[in-house]
Amino acid sequence: QVQLVESGGGLVQPGGSLRLSCAASGSIFRINTMRWYRQAPGKEREFISKITNIGSTNYADSVKGRTTISRDNAKNTVYLQMNSLKPEDTAVYYCHADIVVTGRSNAMEYWGKGTLVTVSS
Repeated sequence: QVQLVESGGGLVQPGGSLRLSCAASGSIFRINTMRWYRQAPGKEREFISKITNIGSTNYADSVKGRTTISRDNAKNTVYLQMNSLKPEDTAVYYCHADIVVTGRSNAMEYWGKGTLVTVSS
């Protein structure tokens, strides 16, 4: 089986920075696109950023210019560096990946359980 485990969340003051990590483990043949989403209290889950297996990136307007996504393919890990954090960035941040499992030919979608980011003074 495949697991995605996020880490790096916590309490940070407005204007501060945080780096989230998401490590994939299991019977992985290849990881295609990796994404970050977030869900604020009382709101729907929203797309934040994505990175393909060749490093192409995309960002939501709400985080563009303040956030950088990157990945380490050798470690099956994706990162989200967030700067100039605002109270409205408070949310549970989820990792999502399209993964081809060993022995299969098509990719399947996997989600992590999330990590909480709270931006507050």
